[in-house]
This record gives sequence, structure tokens and C-alpha cells, in this order.
Amino acid sequence: MFFVVGYQKSGTTWLMRMLDAHPEILCRGEGRFFGAAWRQKSLVKSDAMRPPSSLLYAVREAEYLRLWIERSVWSRNDDPREHLDNLARMAVDYFLQGELAKTGKRLVGDKSPLLTPETVEEISHVYPEARLIHIIRDGRDTAVSAAHHARNFGRKPGERGSGEGVFEDDRLRKLAADWNARVGRTVEDGPKLFGDCYAEVRYEDLLIRPEAEMARLLRFLGADEGGAGHCVNAASFEKLSRGRSRGEEDPSSFFRKGVAGDWKEAFTGSDRRIFEREAGPLLQRLGYTEKNNSQ
Repeated sequence: MFFVVGYQKSGTTWLMRMLDAHPEILCRGEGRFFGAAWRQKSLVKSDAMRPPSSLLYAVREAEYLRLWIERSVWSRNDDPREHLDNLARMAVDYFLQGELAKTGKRLVGDKSPLLTPETVEEISHVYPEARLIHIIRDGRDTAVSAAHHARNFGRKPGERGSGEGVFEDDRLRKLAADWNARVGRTVEDGPKLFGDCYAEVRYEDLLIRPEAEMARLLRFLGADEGGAGHCVNAASFEKLSRGRSRGEEDPSSFFRKGVAGDWKEAFTGSDRRIFEREAGPLLQRLGYTEKNNSQ
């Protein structure tokens, strides 16, 4: 069992598609198993098939299930949270292993977005022996991509806020703070909680040397690294975007542009300052900026 974690618009879907193309690996969905503190505030029509929260939240907050555990002769002297987390694990196994059994493949993984800063800690409670792949992307690029995605899928066409540039009102400040909290916490918790079962990959490195990075991740998962080239070709930007070349933009597509550094054209001077105030130290730590010298 493995989980692909990452902040929104960091390349989690691209990586999922590459892994799923491998003959030994099933990785084709976003189960929303973790993120117990996250709530979907509203479900617009375009997101009607998206779960409103997470499986872990559904299990932990099931009032009558908790009451049964607290009063059952089999569990009333135990910690209810431990039993609830074990039941969540059984549910994850039920869904993922059940699908795996239909395929003839031997490894199964889920794309688990970082819905909250505690996501990786939750995975460690429910599935401590799982393997984690954390895909990291420059937070400024994730912000630009998220802004376009929200405009296309969360609002009416042409609807904008009053702010200058691609960001509406205080949206950039929230995106920067969320990226800082979730990615910052994950790069701490991942190695501490999972040790050698935690791996990181940069979106930018996947662009530059996709086969080498994919081979490394396949070794990490225990799969045949000889299939790296096939994985990369099967999930190329041209195929995912239905014929566009990388860098050729379609603002209405989920796979909008597929490049690194797009923020340099999209950010205003004010945008740069806002993002650096919220997440400057993490950008520096991850090597996306030099100290006292913004890109």
C-alpha cells in the first residue's frame, strides 16, 4: 500500500497517471481517505461527484458507531479513537485491495491530497507501514494554477474579484499560508514518522528528467524500474492535454500549461511580497529562492 501526497496543483494527478501506467501498479483515484479536519464548504455542480469530506472524518464522527464502541463488551475499556482508526484502516483495505484483486497487479496506491497539515500524521496512525511519495512544487506556481482552476471550475465564466492580476481579493494570502502550513508540516512529519518509507520528488525535476525520477520512485515502491519510460510516455502532457505541447496554454483545461516558473509572469510586485511574507522561509528551505534574493 502506498499514498501519493501533495498540495493542490502540485502534479499529484500527473504522477498518479504515470504510476498507474506501470504493469505492476494500480493508482487511479483520489479516495479522500484522510484529512479529518477538512470540510467541503460547498459543493458546486462541477464537483457533485467529489466527497464532501474524508473517510476518516466519516468514521471518527459517526456518533452511533462511537457509542457502540464505548459500550460494547468487546471494546468499552479501550480507547475509542484507536478502534475507529482501525476500522478506517479496514475500510481503506476493503476499497483498495478489492480493486487491486480485479486487476492482476500487485501494488496499490491512492492519491491523497494534503487537505490539512495533519494529513501525514493521520496516515501514520491508520497505516504506519505504508509508503509515502510526497510531490513538491514551487508554491507560487501552485497558487497560479489553483487560481485558474478555481476560476474555471468554481465560479461563473468571467467572474473575477476586485484585485489586480489573477488572484481575487485575499485569495493569494490564503493559498500561500495553506501551502506553507501543509507542505512545511509534511516535510517534517514524513521523514520523522515514516523514515525510509517516505520519499520526495519535485515537480520541476519530473519535468527535467522524468524517466530518471520515475525509475527512482519505482525502486522505492519495489516495482520494476524498467517500466519508467512507458510510464512517462503514457502520461505525457501531450496525451493528458489531448494534443497540446507543454507550455501551450488552455486556460479551461485541468492540465492548463504544464510548466515551471509560470508565476514569474503571473505575479505582480504585490503578489510577490504577499507570498514571501506568508511562505518565504519555506521557499528558501526548499531551494526555490535564495536568501534575501527573490527569483
